Amino acid sequence: MSNTTTQTDTLQKFTGTIGDYYELTKPGITFTVLASMLIGFLMATSGSVDYMLMIHAMLGTYLVAAGTAAHNMFLEHRYDGLMKRTSKRPLPDSRIPPKHGVIFSLSLIFLGLIYLIFVVNPVAGMVSVATTIIYLFMYTPLKRISALNVFVGAVPGALPVVGGWAAVSGTLFEHGMWILFGIIYCWQIPHVIAIAWVCEKDYDHAGFKMLPKNDPKGYKAVLWVLLPLVILIPTVYKLYVMELMGWLFLAGGMLTTLAFLWYGIKFALKRDIPTAKSLMFASFAYLPLVWIFVFLDWMIV
Repeated sequence: MSNTTTQTDTLQKFTGTIGDYYELTKPGITFTVLASMLIGFLMATSGSVDYMLMIHAMLGTYLVAAGTAAHNMFLEHRYDGLMKRTSKRPLPDSRIPPKHGVIFSLSLIFLGLIYLIFVVNPVAGMVSVATTIIYLFMYTPLKRISALNVFVGAVPGALPVVGGWAAVSGTLFEHGMWILFGIIYCWQIPHVIAIAWVCEKDYDHAGFKMLPKNDPKGYKAVLWVLLPLVILIPTVYKLYVMELMGWLFLAGGMLTTLAFLWYGIKFALKRDIPTAKSLMFASFAYLPLVWIFVFLDWMIV
């Protein structure tokens, strides 16, 4: 074998390993966390943006979010191996040894937390600590115990926007951050239920207690899909009433929320895979659209 071939194989192996570790961080979820943090940061900013502080907050948040996602993959790698949609992830597919995954994930978490506490501010760091603890040590094990996990898991899913706001304000006692928290919390419940409905067999095979588990007619799922979607309407409106957002956000946010509710109603009426898929895809679109309207409205103020 020539030196050129050997070097090529080594390079491909190296880039493949880097790609596997990157996959371990669940990039889709991690960048959603980062986007939510940025929205909180921008909304808490009055006057000119402190771009250096924003970069520090982004870096610290990214490290913690990536590490938390990676550690979740470690904790669930045996169960991921039982599900078709996750069996090819780096840990269950044995492309990364579990002990390497632990070292990688914990290193990212601790580095990110230290960075946030000492470079941004302690309050932003503590929000990230809470996010990591709730996600890894409450939500993750609860997924195998009770369908109530969706309500616990929505908390760490919604905290990054609070962390972004706290990075600017240094406090947890401003109404705006908790309204944003409410929007993400209410979005996440129908989002997770729709995914669980579509992937019911996979979740059941791995022993995860997700709705529609023990809900054969879907009545519980309907309740917990529609209630948060209805609550989203006054929550979105509250940002406008408090003069945190203007007419552009109100119009776009309300139309987007009503469309999301419509897909929830369609699911409630039929409770089948096609309507669950439609609701799932609507949930994928909802939060990015709302954040786009927040950003556009913030830009024109």
